[in-house]
Amino acid sequence: MSYIATATNKHFYYLDVRIEDIDIQDIATGLAKECRFNGQIDNFYSVAQHSVYVSYLVAPEYALEALLHDASEAYVKDLPSPLKKLLPEYKEIEKSIDAVIRQKYNLPPVISDAVHLADLMMLATEKRDLEIDVGSNWLMLEGIPTSDFIVNPLTPLQAKVLFLRRFNELNKRS
Repeated sequence: MSYIATATNKHFYYLDVRIEDIDIQDIATGLAKECRFNGQIDNFYSVAQHSVYVSYLVAPEYALEALLHDASEAYVKDLPSPLKKLLPEYKEIEKSIDAVIRQKYNLPPVISDAVHLADLMMLATEKRDLEIDVGSNWLMLEGIPTSDFIVNPLTPLQAKVLFLRRFNELNKRS
């Protein structure tokens, strides 16, 4: 059976995802090294940093879910949405990983509306600040406000530290 070795030296099996193989260190490492927008931006900007921002845009009861809303991408990567739509089997694998992560961290089985909206707000903010597809309107962002954040991309190490600090802060609350 195919697996990947993770940063914490676990074996992660795509077709047999086990709760004990999910580790916040692996999630932080993977997301901190995963560039948003398929890397098609001038400066590296990580999924980890994006996730931290999203976690601050929701009410406290949704913050951990918001922080981990893209956690599966630490294991399967952040494919552009148009490409994901063409790969139904990939989407199923990603969904199964997401389900185990949600179970491990006691998150709702499906993304909350509040988290989805915050994710879109950050997307609108990133489009503005990172100057993505300037002059084009994205239908998914119609009526979605930008956040008050100003996106200044961090290095992968800085993003990992920020992500883990936010995770630890949220775990102290619960």
